[in-house]
Amino acid sequence: MQLRKLYRTIEKIASRHFTDEEELLQQVIHEIVQNEEININGGRVWKLDTKSGSYELLYQVGDIEQIKTHYKIKIKDYPIFLELPKVRTMLGSEQDWYLRKRGILKYSATGIGDKIQWRGYVLYRYVLAFNADHLDESLTSTLNIISSALSSVLKNKKMEQEAQVLERDLDKAREIQKSILPQHELRFHSFEIYGISIPDRVVGGDFFDYLQTNGDDERVAVVIGDAASKGFSAAAQALYTSGALRMGFDYQTKISSLLSRINKLLNKTFSEEHFVSLFYAELTDDKNGLIIYSNCGHNNPILLRKDAITAEFIETTGQMLGPFPNENFRTENILMNEGDTLLLYTDGVPEATNDQGEFYGEQGREKWLVN
Repeated sequence: MQLRKLYRTIEKIASRHFTDEEELLQQVIHEIVQNEEININGGRVWKLDTKSGSYELLYQVGDIEQIKTHYKIKIKDYPIFLELPKVRTMLGSEQDWYLRKRGILKYSATGIGDKIQWRGYVLYRYVLAFNADHLDESLTSTLNIISSALSSVLKNKKMEQEAQVLERDLDKAREIQKSILPQHELRFHSFEIYGISIPDRVVGGDFFDYLQTNGDDERVAVVIGDAASKGFSAAAQALYTSGALRMGFDYQTKISSLLSRINKLLNKTFSEEHFVSLFYAELTDDKNGLIIYSNCGHNNPILLRKDAITAEFIETTGQMLGPFPNENFRTENILMNEGDTLLLYTDGVPEATNDQGEFYGEQGREKWLVN
């Protein structure tokens, strides 16, 4: 059989559904032996057993005398196993008296699948052994193609399984991240609040929250933050920070003390480069629209007064959370009147691009808000 045709034949066989890779190998070796074009009349599948330092017989098929189930051959008795990762296929004379008694005087060994570290050596997870009427070097090319095709199939199936697991994990992570976000809208006395989060990845480090204590109608905190890392790492930081804020809000009335405690927790839990920027604002029931805030290295919120043609920017009042455990977090305050708008956002807004790849930028968000 032409080598390319052999490769495609094996791929076609292996493309079917199998419970696991051992079942796949059994079916492939069975059909190889049955295929009259390949000129192989018997085969065996051996699997590495690292605990016993041997290869164990999993399956045998063809015109050969049967070997007892789960028979093992020691790696120390077959130096050829240590050479297979370098050359993929080797031929040798059988030394095991039991196998010689079964009529196996010469053997082929072809490595399949992953390579595993074992006592300083690299070994194939599986070894296929074949019988043929003429077991000589002319068979090596055929066995190498079988090994290459099967190893490729096993690798692809493993990647598919890992992708499915990752997809399930991503779904769980997405649900967890959604769970830390509040409902979009909130009304508190004369304040109307609306928030939304659209991550640029499946999961990310941006988050916002509304903090309230049951029975307390005098204050509500609005928080927006951005973890510096990306993906799962950022999502973990966001989840941790949000949880700590929710817990601390119930027991801490002073903003600077709350943020100081959160900062120390993040410093102990995450590395210094994994900081979190945060804007924390407490809305009160004050008739003058008092807002007390602390800006921990976050993007400057934009305050637009009613009928104003320019916007005001809320400057930072302290460092980002995490890298500096002894940082003090100063608070400031503003008064908001009816019709005023305060925009809180993360880097995702100015760093967004249009179809031409142009950044929205700092000027864009101000222009959008004023108009």
